[in-house]
Formats: sequence, C-alpha cells, structure tokens
Amino acid sequence: MATTIRQSISPEELEGRAAVITGGAKGIGLAAAKRLAGLGMKLCVADNDAAALEKAGEELSSLVSGEGSLRLEVVDVSSFDEVERLRGVAYEAFGEVALLMNNAGIGGPRMKPWDGPDGWSRILDVNFRGMMHGVQAFTEAMVAQNRPSAIVNVGSKEGITTPPGNVAYSVAKAGVKVLTEQLAHELRQIEGCQTSAHLLIPGWTFTSINASGPISEENKPDGAWTADQVAEFMLDSLERGDFYILCQDNSVTREMDEKRIEWAAGDLIENRPALSRWHPDHEEAFARFMED
Repeated sequence: MATTIRQSISPEELEGRAAVITGGAKGIGLAAAKRLAGLGMKLCVADNDAAALEKAGEELSSLVSGEGSLRLEVVDVSSFDEVERLRGVAYEAFGEVALLMNNAGIGGPRMKPWDGPDGWSRILDVNFRGMMHGVQAFTEAMVAQNRPSAIVNVGSKEGITTPPGNVAYSVAKAGVKVLTEQLAHELRQIEGCQTSAHLLIPGWTFTSINASGPISEENKPDGAWTADQVAEFMLDSLERGDFYILCQDNSVTREMDEKRIEWAAGDLIENRPALSRWHPDHEEAFARFMED
C-alpha cells in the first residue's frame, strides 16, 4: 500500500494553532504574521531588531485572539543557541508549532567573489546558517507532534538564476534551496510524517531590504509586489501543496521566470559560458529564447 506523503496544509489545519516566524518584525515576515493572526493562530515572532519588534508587537497585539497568544523574542538566528532558545520559548508557550517560517534575512553591498571575508560571513551566517539553525532546532520536535505542520524557508530567485553582482547573497540563497529540497526529501522518508517543507521564492517585493525610502504605498515601485501579496500567495500555495512557491510580481510573470530558470539550467546542459544570460556572445540568443 502506498504511503500518503504530507505535502499541503490548509487554513483549517492552521486555525487556532501556533506559528514561529523569524525576521518577523518587518517585511514579508510581518505580513505573514498578520495573515496568520487572521486565521486565529498564536504567534511567536522573532527578530534581532528590538525596536522594530516592539513596533510589530503593537500592530499584532490587536490581531491575535486571546491573552498569551503573542510572544516576541529578540533573536539572532546566526546563533544556534539562540534559535534553540526560541524553540523552547515557543513550545513552552504553545505546546506545539504548526508552522515554522524561517524568514530572517539581510541584504548587503554588491560584492565580488574575492572580496574579503567580513561581508561574506555576516550574509552567510544570517541568510543561510539562520535557515539551517531553524531546520535543525525545530524539525524533529515538529515531526514528533504527529499533526499536520509545515516548515517554510524563504529563498530567492537570486539563489536559482544567480545573477552577477550580489554573489554572497546568491550563494546563501542557493544553499537555502538545496537545504530545503533535501529537507523535503528526508521528511518523505519518515513513515506517516505529517510535516512538509516548502521553499518560498519571492519576486521583486517592496521591503526595507530593497527600498530607498519609507515603506508606503506612495513609494512602492509599480513593478513590485507588496509583502502582503507574497504572504497571501504563500498561504494559497501551502494549501495547494506546492513545494516551490515561486512568486511573480507586477513586472515579471510566471512564464518569464520559468524561461529564465530554463535558460540557466541550459548553461550546464549545453556547456555555455557561466551565466551566459549576461554574456555578450549570448545576448541575442537569450533575447530570442525569451520571445519564443
């Protein structure tokens, strides 16, 4: 008899249960927290920015239902000990975790592969090891609950097509993709496992990481999605059972993303130069490929 493999989680399965969100004081993390509060979820929101976390708490406190339904924790996800402490806080407060959203991430200066280690270290520590620490700290406890639950790691299209110029960020997000794929595979090997893994891949999203001014509707570029649109798309995708939650935006369609990803994979298959999409000898061929 075939084993049923958990791939999706519905709003009904999340209702009234607990979510843990890292990097939850701003951007996609905060938007997701608000959406989940609307489902009646209890929230454990973590961030390393204490002031932003306090402000987020003021917004979320009116959305959660019931006293004790919101915990705010200052956490640096680059420290495994702090992420383990976060797990302890969440389980002590709520007894279980239905949704873990490893979202904490930072931007950084545009770098070359040979640029010195300081900038590299912080981006890798937060954007990759922070995700890894969340997986390591929470997965076994969530599996042991034997109830529907999901782990969402936030990646990036830069970790898939790896455009030039932001190498440390791309390397970190490429690592998140591989980590999450491997996590999904290993969860499938556990008989009757009720925990699924998902890779959230935002498109151009108007957040503090890429904004040049205040986050407001007036300042949002027309081509970008809002963080709330990403959070809504994530929840719809979780219910569908998508592993790759590939977000579009107002300037890039799903079809355009698929073609770019296909071209990137073709570099290896066809033995083209690395990152041929940005190579002058392949510029016209890529343009024709996108037009087909």
